[in-house]
Amino acid sequence: MLNSRATLHEYRTFLSRALQRPSTVGAVLPTSQHVASAVADVVPATGTPTVVELGPGTGALTDLVEQRLPSGSRHLAVEIDPDMVDYLRRSRPWLEVHHADAADLPTLLNQQGITHVDAVISSIPWTLLPLYQQRRALDAVAHSLAPHGVFTALTYITALWRPGSAAFDRALRTTFEEVVPRTPVWRNVPPARVYICRRARP
Repeated sequence: MLNSRATLHEYRTFLSRALQRPSTVGAVLPTSQHVASAVADVVPATGTPTVVELGPGTGALTDLVEQRLPSGSRHLAVEIDPDMVDYLRRSRPWLEVHHADAADLPTLLNQQGITHVDAVISSIPWTLLPLYQQRRALDAVAHSLAPHGVFTALTYITALWRPGSAAFDRALRTTFEEVVPRTPVWRNVPPARVYICRRARP
């Protein structure tokens, strides 16, 4: 885990990017440990799985994911913000960080010699994206998951009023056979909801 000085630097970095690029950062604070724990539950703890984080930001979920992964696993991060990429590479040199768009995930995995992944964990601000971008990213995830794979998507209760929220919920259900919204995590700022999705539709 990061020490308190590193955590403060993480908060400053996240807030700076949230103010500079509000269209690509969905919150004003990094995701809390309460949400991170809920997300990490889906990470395989046996075998040698491959896990991908989409939009990890400053890595609020990254450390718990890494702690759960067995030795020999692969842990990749796909981040579109170049400053966040630089931060992750400095603060977590063990993480495979790639500067790319989530929609390009299949191409990126092919370049890395990876055919399918066991879990995709997303912190992308889905409700801020237009429908076509939601669709492209979800299609990329569905194409990349192994048959037994799991996809998690993080959204915020405060965004439920946005048109993009209902559109994203519909897009999830047309992409996956099983979509389970977990009980909201009220101890996050803002309160968060984690969707657990399995079995991508053809």
